[in-house]
Amino acid sequence: MTVHDVTAPDQERDREALMPEAVIDDEMIASMQARAGVNLRIDHSVNNEEATRIAVTKFAGGIGDINPLWTDADRGRASDYGAPVAPPSFVMACFSGIQFGWPGLGSFHCATQARFHQPVYWGDTIAATCTYEGFTGPKPSSFAGRTVTDHFLNTYTNQRGEVVAEINWQVMNFERASARGRSKRDDKKQDLTLPHPWTPEEIERVEMRVLSEKPRGDNPRYWEDVEVGDGLDLLTKGPIGLTDEVAFIAGGGTPIPRLKAHAASLVDYAAHPAWSFRDPVLGSSEPIYAVHYNQAAANAMGVAFQYDVGFQRQCWQVQLLTHWMGDSGWIIDCDAQYRGFVYLSDVVELGGEVLEKVVLDSGEHAVKVKTHARNQRGADVMPGHATIALPTREGASPVTLRARS
Repeated sequence: MTVHDVTAPDQERDREALMPEAVIDDEMIASMQARAGVNLRIDHSVNNEEATRIAVTKFAGGIGDINPLWTDADRGRASDYGAPVAPPSFVMACFSGIQFGWPGLGSFHCATQARFHQPVYWGDTIAATCTYEGFTGPKPSSFAGRTVTDHFLNTYTNQRGEVVAEINWQVMNFERASARGRSKRDDKKQDLTLPHPWTPEEIERVEMRVLSEKPRGDNPRYWEDVEVGDGLDLLTKGPIGLTDEVAFIAGGGTPIPRLKAHAASLVDYAAHPAWSFRDPVLGSSEPIYAVHYNQAAANAMGVAFQYDVGFQRQCWQVQLLTHWMGDSGWIIDCDAQYRGFVYLSDVVELGGEVLEKVVLDSGEHAVKVKTHARNQRGADVMPGHATIALPTREGASPVTLRARS
């Protein structure tokens, strides 16, 4: 990694952020085993309880989704939904994740599996629950000594008592001190310059591509017209900047716990010291979540540079699918693994291909697809899959079947 910094070595050490550090031991394992199956208290991490017009619009903007179906009430009423509606991933703006357990360990959200059952309409109220289902491990890791992987289940229910979505997600917890040491050694082995040194011409080409990518919208993609091997329409993100992360948070992203300021934050940090660290430059108390926009925090976590949010990346995958399938399609399920980091300044190109055409037991016509998300270095940072129900020329669309009467 190339770093341009004129700070003297002693001053640089003084400016290092420090976070609590621990190793996985028998007492910690026993404590977490006892918590398996518990429904967690998540009030401090809930961001939206109602899908208001403003909440949905802010979320769509925060993930960079320009489909007017989510933001134009008339477009929603004219669609198969019959009313203004939120994107499927909006439930992640209500509640996504929580900082839980394993004091002194670092953690990364590493995978998600989502199932979408019902639309979320403007005006719906969404109640979220989160169950800690236990962990796997510990096991040795090439990244950081030993790791354990937590398993969670989020359930989202509307005011009618209908479960609109379920999300399983996994978090890898690691021994932070070991990760930081190995990260520094690995950086020397990699030809990695951060931030990425884009030329103005390269940035112009990327942004022209972003502006050319349009959602399919109200032009139905019929099941009969899809062939195995068809590619999904590409979706480009980047160069990813600080405001992209701030917009995701403002749209209801994943503050775990919810972000606060001044006395409101200090009261929380006094009660939960593991939630924060001291910024070595500003002197402020900052949340652990700041790894996504604060380089000192990222370095203390054992990572070279600020990086994206797991659920943010998941929302990109959902957007890829809704862009391709059109407003009359329905995402039944999708899953993704988060491999490597998406650093600020990276460009990520999402795409995929149709693997199979199927008729489900319900009688719906669907396709199974695999997806990818490749950065400018050619690495697939989010391989995944999805099942998408598509309209047919002779039957009702999958949205019509789920639309509220």
